[in-house]
Amino acid sequence: MAGAPRLTRPHRRGSFRSGLRRRGPPVRGQTPLAPIANLLAAVAAEAHRFDVIHCHLDWIHLPLLQLLGVPFVTTTHGRLDLPYLQHVARGFPEAPFVSISNNQREPLRELNWVATVYHGQPPQTCMASSERGDYLAFLGRIAPEKGPEAAIRLAAAAGLPPRIAAKVPRDGSGYFRERIEPLMEGKRVEFVGEVGDKDKAEFLGKAAALIFPIDWPEPFGLVMIEAMACGTPTVAYRRGSVPEIIEDGVSGFVVEDETQALAAIAHTQDLNRHRVRAAFERRFTARRMAEDYVQVYRQLAWEQSQRRIRLMTPCSELAHAALEFVDRVRLLQRHRRLAEQRP
Repeated sequence: MAGAPRLTRPHRRGSFRSGLRRRGPPVRGQTPLAPIANLLAAVAAEAHRFDVIHCHLDWIHLPLLQLLGVPFVTTTHGRLDLPYLQHVARGFPEAPFVSISNNQREPLRELNWVATVYHGQPPQTCMASSERGDYLAFLGRIAPEKGPEAAIRLAAAAGLPPRIAAKVPRDGSGYFRERIEPLMEGKRVEFVGEVGDKDKAEFLGKAAALIFPIDWPEPFGLVMIEAMACGTPTVAYRRGSVPEIIEDGVSGFVVEDETQALAAIAHTQDLNRHRVRAAFERRFTARRMAEDYVQVYRQLAWEQSQRRIRLMTPCSELAHAALEFVDRVRLLQRHRRLAEQRP
């Protein structure tokens, strides 16, 4: 982030991109780390222009940024319960981090967490409708931890047709054929594939509810606030960040298992869709997210100024002592000259 030293509004910012999303065919023989190396080189060259550097690269940038002398912060976006991360975290005890949920921190509590900043999105991307849809929505990757099998079973038990908007990753095509396709036969399941932002708003807005039966420590779960923005309640399993995002009985229901989920689906019709939307506007807009990050930047910039003051203070004391020493030497030299001039 580039701007005035006091981070006063309006804020100026700079953006560096790694080029990982380049258009066209991939370059033969290019390692994925090559664009990141170029990115970090550009950051190092321009670091002096910034008050704060905000990174989203997980860990690879930490050794470099610690040497630049510019305040920086890292937002972690993935799961942190992987075994190797304990070793990595011990190597950077003072590096500041922002989590996207409080639950995300649990495996690495020893990190220097400076804030939790929930994701946000522009409120105009979707508007709430008072009309309740007639299907249950599932939006996400086709993977066991995302719970598509449970979503189909729940929809069948609730008597509502499920619509699945999901990407089938290459390494998940076998799972889709073996576990998902058999469940879709004869159950009015509609698989609509991957959807863009415009189609996503319509897909979620016309659903009776979003089903979120995850089985992993979800760091945030963006689809929950996307549904919330459309006024669509969410029935979600109590995993990861879910209890932080869903206000139980307001924007949806937090459940433990399929039995509770089935009961919750029946009660989603009792939730006011405009109150669901209001919960989004209160907690998950892009503006709120930006303002939270500005507070983080201010704090980091202030701490940097305090460190500089502490570093300057000993130097000032040393300079004062040196001046006193010079004055004493000069006084002694004067007395010596006077003594030499006496008869």
